[in-house]
Amino acid sequence: MSADPIVVVHADRDTLVQSVAARLIAKLADAQAARGEATAVLTGGTVGTLSLGAVADSPLASTVDWSRVNLWWGDERFVRSGDADRNDEQVRQIFLEKLPLDPKRIHHFPATDGPDGDDAAAAAARYAEELLADGNGKVPVFDVLMLGVGGEGHVASIFPDSEAGRSQRTVVAVHDSPKPPPNRLSLTFPTITSAEEIWLVVAGKDKAEAVGRAVNGANPADVPAAGAVGRTATKWLVDREAAAGLR
Repeated sequence: MSADPIVVVHADRDTLVQSVAARLIAKLADAQAARGEATAVLTGGTVGTLSLGAVADSPLASTVDWSRVNLWWGDERFVRSGDADRNDEQVRQIFLEKLPLDPKRIHHFPATDGPDGDDAAAAAARYAEELLADGNGKVPVFDVLMLGVGGEGHVASIFPDSEAGRSQRTVVAVHDSPKPPPNRLSLTFPTITSAEEIWLVVAGKDKAEAVGRAVNGANPADVPAAGAVGRTATKWLVDREAAAGLR
């Protein structure tokens, strides 16, 4: 796993969003130069969504061959496709439909109107199978995995002291999310920590305590964000308000 986390503090949320967008474009372009394609795991949340919108609007977006970008999701609300609660729906018009992506390389989590209906466990197993099929029997190489962080320190849909945080599966169903909707699908820590780089993208003073505890070495059972560690790098990309709790 990577060494100590790298913390980059930005003046405000807007600056953070633009910085994350520029970093993501550069990371994907570098990955394609190295091995012909690039793979990213996307996050929802306000800052994550704004950052993806900024990627699509950037004049630098053309430096990436979007037809050779593979996209996965860290978690998803287990509701009907097209529901405004879904992470993929929140970025559909501002990101997914603005770039010349290959639909076959966009890996959406199943929805409740999908082949498994409202069986979240079966839907989680389906996504796990898709991951392993794409990676020839193992989780594919994630060049970058983006995560937001909740005020209590959750990442993806792994909440403090939850079964999801202890699972050794690839993907899990979550039925008791303290944030609505309660039913979700989420990558687990073994899958998350397989990523080459993990970027935790956080803004706002309401996140400062969680950021401070996670960066300063909290127990991941208490603050799941502390358990999100990349293989080669773990980067906390935060604004000044979110950095207020750092030593």
